[in-house]
Amino acid sequence: FTASDYAWLDMKTNGLDLIIGPIENYEDKLFNARTSYEAYVLIKDKEWSKRLAKYVKLLPDLQKNLPVAAKYKTETPGTDSELNAYDVVYYAGDCNAGSKTIAVNLPNDEKIQQEKGTRRSQLKNAMQAKFDKILVPISKELIDAEQQKYIKFDAFFANVMFHEVAHGLGIKKTITGKGFVRAALKEQYSWLEEGKADVLGLYMVTALLKKGELQGDIKEYYTTFMAGILRSVRFGISEAHGKANMQCFNYFKEKGAFERTAKGTYKVNFDKFATAMNDLSAFIITLQGNGDKNAVEKAQKTMAIIPTELQSDLDRLTRKNIPVDVVFEQGVDVLGMK
Repeated sequence: FTASDYAWLDMKTNGLDLIIGPIENYEDKLFNARTSYEAYVLIKDKEWSKRLAKYVKLLPDLQKNLPVAAKYKTETPGTDSELNAYDVVYYAGDCNAGSKTIAVNLPNDEKIQQEKGTRRSQLKNAMQAKFDKILVPISKELIDAEQQKYIKFDAFFANVMFHEVAHGLGIKKTITGKGFVRAALKEQYSWLEEGKADVLGLYMVTALLKKGELQGDIKEYYTTFMAGILRSVRFGISEAHGKANMQCFNYFKEKGAFERTAKGTYKVNFDKFATAMNDLSAFIITLQGNGDKNAVEKAQKTMAIIPTELQSDLDRLTRKNIPVDVVFEQGVDVLGMK
């Protein structure tokens, strides 16, 4: 599959894209090593993709300014990477089982990532569906009434997009001689890497807004991120993204980045949000760079848990019949080919 990964990255002008093969290792709870087969059929949105292309060139500068000790940010992210937007027309296998993917950053092979970069694919129509059917209804129920005006699709799109881009930032090889972070952390790798992408994605949004490379109000991005945590954690904490979300929720809560009001809604404290984001970024990258599996296990046990109060709030969403995820109508039936 290595040769096909290189060849896939070399395809730049195609309007139709196909992702197929044994790709993600989330299902392997033992060593995070065995991958599952999946396939996507994607149609490239060339206009949106053009708008996104500039961000990849900014990666080396963002890497240099990461809020962590210098020894953890000496690697240079590949700038041959692509950032594209697509409409997805078909899901099969692992990506269609359980939660539906809305963005992918591939290939996963660290050697290819360092030599050639990655392609970050944003699945725009799937994002829009989750925003309209799930994120907005959740926000109306659980986000402070005064802050609901900050829930925006463009902020949701950017938060998800920069989550994927952020997988390319930080550290791939330990500084303690334990090899690649993925190999050193084994089954603890995936959830911590997803947590890194969550907070570094937000760090990128914050930095790009300050540079004038991104438009909008930081309050929109932070409030939509908060609503995004409440959306994603409903998938449960047995899965990597759920654990990552709960680490972020509990860490941000501890730092006063948000508060739960007497009305049972969540209100973002914008100044403290940025501080918590930087602190958690440093915490995660340090754990990864040290390759300290025991410390990561401890972090998971203490932080990747759903507090009782939050669970009762999530139960309110279920009673309101707000779906956990979208289900796709696809295939020969929809195409009228049966």
